[in-house]
Amino acid sequence: MASLTSIASDLSTTVSALTFSPPVAHVYNPLDYAFPAHAEYLERYGTGRKEVVLLGMNPGPWGMVQTGVPFGEIAAVRDWLDIEGGVDPPPEQHARRPMEGFDCGRSEVSGRRLWGWAAERFGEPERFFARFLVANYCPLAFLEASGRNLTPDRIPVAERRPLLSACDRALAATVAAVEPDWVVGIGVFAETCARRALGDAEVRIGRALHPSPASPAANRGWSERWERDLRELGVRLD
Repeated sequence: MASLTSIASDLSTTVSALTFSPPVAHVYNPLDYAFPAHAEYLERYGTGRKEVVLLGMNPGPWGMVQTGVPFGEIAAVRDWLDIEGGVDPPPEQHARRPMEGFDCGRSEVSGRRLWGWAAERFGEPERFFARFLVANYCPLAFLEASGRNLTPDRIPVAERRPLLSACDRALAATVAAVEPDWVVGIGVFAETCARRALGDAEVRIGRALHPSPASPAANRGWSERWERDLRELGVRLD
């Protein structure tokens, strides 16, 4: 059975070989330049069987792009997960979206909400990760020439197909490694990808509200709605 670190390494190698045309102007791969931080996250918190995999879409510009950790809001990764190194910024960066690692002064709201909920609900990281794993479906972040974030579903179809194929294989391998009861997509895209990639797996698949500040629903008491979504699926929170 492949380890999560080897799955991530293989995925990084595969997607690094892909090329993308406009509207993609820059591609950041934190599984490359921040692999030591990502590997530390997996080795400390990804071992053993998990009840639930919480699956995000792809790295956010102020989260995993900076820290190498899914939904990796800097303060949460540094202070709660106790990870604060292993990031070597790539030489080619978009001028408007610098990759500054743990020195970045911006905070990713989605990550602050997700990890803040985990800390409030479970207290210590070990209690949370005894049952949960947070992962991203796609490891790449895409930027337009303007610096605007470009989500994977907006990549041209011909270029998106091999990307999704590689991500599907990695997700299937991750699920085989941690044997969860549930894969919960954090948002519609992640749920859709999970259903496609895991069609033959013996795992239940659902969806819960994404914590993005771009979502009006998430800005009206996200954690309460998030817990309601999980409980309605049958995910135990106690």
